[in-house]
Amino acid sequence: SINSISALCEATGADVNEISRAVGIDQRIGRRFLNSSIGFGGSCFQKDILNLVYLCETYGLHECAEYWNQVIVMNDYQKKRFTEKMVSSMFNTVTGKKIAILGYAFKKDTGDVRETPSMFVVRDLVLEQAKIHVFDPQVKREDMWIEMDYTCGMTEKTHPGLDKAVTTSPDAYSACDGAHAFAVLTEWDEFKTLDFERIYKGMAKPAFVFDGRNILDHAKLREIGFEVHAIGKPDPNKFSDL
Repeated sequence: SINSISALCEATGADVNEISRAVGIDQRIGRRFLNSSIGFGGSCFQKDILNLVYLCETYGLHECAEYWNQVIVMNDYQKKRFTEKMVSSMFNTVTGKKIAILGYAFKKDTGDVRETPSMFVVRDLVLEQAKIHVFDPQVKREDMWIEMDYTCGMTEKTHPGLDKAVTTSPDAYSACDGAHAFAVLTEWDEFKTLDFERIYKGMAKPAFVFDGRNILDHAKLREIGFEVHAIGKPDPNKFSDL
């Protein structure tokens, strides 16, 4: 909210028009970045927002601080409700079910796993006793566990059986083979062109798709036979015209 920034400008001696001009120069601010997803990751954006919260609190702008803190709250909510949607859609249990996770990095074209939304989804599914198979073109298994320990405090010691519960697969097809569901959690371009008919044939039925990045052709997947759920899209179990 530019209004919350205006209050901070008054408190610090800054000019809100200069802030608006600077922000407007960034081409990332606009339609291309108004896409819903399972949430943002990476260390920088969350750190910057929390710094803004701190500044607002320092200058006694509590309403502004609460506004920006809600960005963090909403981001956490988005990740949590995605996992809850997976569980509820799969007959309210994923215990013992194989679930393929396609993408672990917090964004495509990187192996960076800091604060990645995928980690929180995997954590919650493991706690639901699902069998997780992860494929990411660049992420190393060791990096997954380091970040899981650092951010979530979750290790083999704290959660015996964790290492066995999460398998890292060499490709998307082996990750999905025999799975009850697959979830796209990083927007890797290669996931758009997978042979989904091949994947469907190898999966348990009903075969569920959870598109956390809205990068797949949902109509085509439904024609193949998948039950598709996606962020911000109508639930196929509630709307019969899908």
